[in-house]
Amino acid sequence: MAGNTRNPGQSVSARLLAVLAAFEGDRAALTLTDIAAATGLAPATAHRLVGELVDWGALVRTEKGRYVVGQRLWKLGMRAPVQADLREIASPFLHDIYGATLATVHLAVRDGDQVLYLDRLAGHASVPAVSRIGARLPLHTTGVGKVLLAYAPEEVQDRVLASLTRATPYTVTQPGTLRGELRRVRRDGFARTVEEMTLGACSVAVPVQRVDGDVIAALGIVVPDLGRDRTKLVAALQVAAQGIRRSFPD
Repeated sequence: MAGNTRNPGQSVSARLLAVLAAFEGDRAALTLTDIAAATGLAPATAHRLVGELVDWGALVRTEKGRYVVGQRLWKLGMRAPVQADLREIASPFLHDIYGATLATVHLAVRDGDQVLYLDRLAGHASVPAVSRIGARLPLHTTGVGKVLLAYAPEEVQDRVLASLTRATPYTVTQPGTLRGELRRVRRDGFARTVEEMTLGACSVAVPVQRVDGDVIAALGIVVPDLGRDRTKLVAALQVAAQGIRRSFPD
């Protein structure tokens, strides 16, 4: 086994876990070379282990030859008590918002330097949206992401603001401008975006807090145009967030 890794004493299970750990943080899609470099495995060993994980459904190979986390692994992770409880508790409130607006509604949490979508109800309006359950998107381009970034630790904010990518011509990529927005999110209690992730899609989002004040998730809604409905949408989201807060165990 010598020469297959920087740690020749590693067990097979430890190597498999190392491959999965390579996808932590902001590394959402990796090449086989990336995985080998991150784990210290020889390319042949990395190829074999990645193949086993793909066969099981833990990883998926994209059309561009990169690997991403598979739905089977994500569904297994969703059975963790906190996320499972949160999704179950939030579900009726998401349906209430959807029923009142017929717009796309999101429940999301922060996963490292990205936003992870736990639940999504698709609206009837023809609003383009790239979100889906289990998807990860940049924190700075989405309403729910901006909420979670505003309440994230300072080191997370610094990392994200140091590498702001552009999704559309309207994406905020100036660190100073985004810091100002994050301050307003904490002051006003909601975030908004206007075509910053997808052209033709606007959003508002609010934090979901525990009784102790910790922000554990974000609720958001996507519409073609905020217009004069913004205040009503924010109010509906805040009522739902308060309901989740009261229902969530201490």
